[in-house]
Amino acid sequence: MEEQTMSQYKMHILVCGGTGCRSSQSGLISELFQDELLRKGLKNEVQVIRTGCFGFCEKGPIVKILPDNTFYTQVKPEDTAEIIDEHIIKGRKVTRLLYLDPDTQEYVSDSKHMGFYKKQLRVALRNCGLIDPENIDEAIARDAYQALGKVLSEYTPEQTIDIIKRSGLRGRGGAGFPTGLKWEITSKNPANQKYVVCNADEGDPGAFMDRSILEGDPHSVLEAMAICGYCIGASKGLIYVRAEYPLAVKRLKVAIDQAHQYGLLGEHIFGTDFSFDINLRYGAGAFVCGEETALIHSMEGKRGEPTNKPPFPAQSGYLGKPTNVNNVETFANVPVIILKGAEWFSSIGTEKSKGTKVFALAGKINNVGLIEVPMGTTLREIIFEIGGGIKNGKKFKAVQTGGPSGGCLTEKHLDTPIDYESLTAAGSMMGSGGMIVLDEDDCMVSVAKYYLGFIVEESCGKCAPCRIGNKRLYEILERMTQGKADPEDLDKLRNLCNVIGDTALCGLGQTSPNPVLSTLNNFIEEYEEHVFEKKCRSGQCHDLLYYVIDEEECTGCGACKRVCPVNAISGEKKQPHLIDQKICIKCGSCMEKCQFDAINLKNEYKPTTVSV
Repeated sequence: MEEQTMSQYKMHILVCGGTGCRSSQSGLISELFQDELLRKGLKNEVQVIRTGCFGFCEKGPIVKILPDNTFYTQVKPEDTAEIIDEHIIKGRKVTRLLYLDPDTQEYVSDSKHMGFYKKQLRVALRNCGLIDPENIDEAIARDAYQALGKVLSEYTPEQTIDIIKRSGLRGRGGAGFPTGLKWEITSKNPANQKYVVCNADEGDPGAFMDRSILEGDPHSVLEAMAICGYCIGASKGLIYVRAEYPLAVKRLKVAIDQAHQYGLLGEHIFGTDFSFDINLRYGAGAFVCGEETALIHSMEGKRGEPTNKPPFPAQSGYLGKPTNVNNVETFANVPVIILKGAEWFSSIGTEKSKGTKVFALAGKINNVGLIEVPMGTTLREIIFEIGGGIKNGKKFKAVQTGGPSGGCLTEKHLDTPIDYESLTAAGSMMGSGGMIVLDEDDCMVSVAKYYLGFIVEESCGKCAPCRIGNKRLYEILERMTQGKADPEDLDKLRNLCNVIGDTALCGLGQTSPNPVLSTLNNFIEEYEEHVFEKKCRSGQCHDLLYYVIDEEECTGCGACKRVCPVNAISGEKKQPHLIDQKICIKCGSCMEKCQFDAINLKNEYKPTTVSV
């Protein structure tokens, strides 16, 4: 029997097939739906589709029913039979699986009316969660490769570049360089061979934007790379993707094979003289390979180390040939710009930052997930409207944007519009789009130390400022969190940050002190408490906490006293005991042994005397 087309089915069950939902058994859910439909004789009437990421990761696994747009959240394998029986057969929504609005306490069945989606505008993510990423027909039904056909049949390379320039599209990898200008520069460098490179080496902690696009809509990237190849005169494309993204790799391979079968990649595309092919290159997870010259070296089989510019990749890149490097999200915007026009895209966003931006919203936030908003949307709108506010009713403290190269923004920055210039002016940066929210329980010195630790681990070691300077920075922060820092360490910290920023070889090294500088500027009082008072107000620095016995809870049983390895605990039998903080090594043995929960960790200690 011939395979049915989508239009021949009465209903469609969309199951999120992104990495997050797959880890919560969405693959099994999809299989159970198939089995249940087969048992009920509905296989030819209802289609089950595994899509890319819906974005609402906090409420996954997500299941969406078409054509009525019913949006089910936190679906479990055991829920599949009920959805088939109640919704598919009887036409009744399964209320308990609908999204419960935290404000109104009403169930919402359509994602359009959810706070998480209301202010989003999905351009780069336009097909994620709507199509089966492993079925090229569904991509084509959503206009895939139309832009490529339009460019090859109607526009010259110069005209196409002009469209991209007029759209105002800037690199979404972090630097924000005008995409059309980059293409133009590469096109003007003559060579017998040029290359288009897609940077899919997403390495920021908490970032999953590019991965989700590749998993949910790989054809948008392939099409954009072909358009870029046509514009710059390249016949070969390379995608540098993390080997740790197995699902993205799998779907890219499927998409490339399907594009070949349809004649959309390879020789004489659309019957023209234009030929273009794409191959994959795998990264081993080095953060520094996100920098374009380091990435190119890695693709060539060399150490992933950055080099001085000039020459820029547009002049001499992969194998010494002119190379255009853009990241995944940048490419994902290109086809829709061609189809809808430069004016349409430039009407979205701000004066200098056009279009939308995808963010991975993570941390102490109620609605963890993947979002896409117009440039100029404020941090307040993202965190409290789309993100649903802070978990457990805690107070907002800061948000880290731009990953390890970015900075921490505070409550006073909440009305800052999200665009390249505003974030830089506030002491942070756009970066690739990671956004980690922190609450009152987070220690900003520890946060800075965490990011520095990441940088130290990931530094390629080529230049001394990054290799040695960041190590010294980390050591100072470590002394602070251990209560061993001196007052002069504060000045050393700031001076060293400035030196590293001014002298490091590449952009990663130059921006590596940003987490420290931004927390120093915005939370200097926490640094001073760590240095002068040996105190961590958030209670996150273990070495600055004190084991304290509660006099009212202590029965004087002596169990803690007996296990203390340094005899720091004193007190008479059946009387409250006391821990001598000068002797205590904070091993925790006493707290572990106490059966009455009388010993607690506290971030400050007031000496008391024990009555005998």
